[in-house]
Amino acid sequence: MANEIVKMVAAKANLSEPIAQIAVDTVIKFLKGKLPPAVGTTLDTLLSSGSKTTSTTKKSDNPLGDLGNLAGTIGSILGKK
Repeated sequence: MANEIVKMVAAKANLSEPIAQIAVDTVIKFLKGKLPPAVGTTLDTLLSSGSKTTSTTKKSDNPLGDLGNLAGTIGSILGKK
């Protein structure tokens, strides 16, 4: 999944993939530093697992896919609605 995000950032921001990789790595590092360790571990698992998940929930219409769902879950944990 991380490669998909890098390609998306590169395309949307008109960046080379190596520069987009740096941007994505920076954001991931920032998030992991701000989130509880268990969520950081889940984020690592999600990013390394590719685009397929083992969840039985229906596919979201979220344009960010599973990463968007994770962001929503994190927001709920942190008390945002």
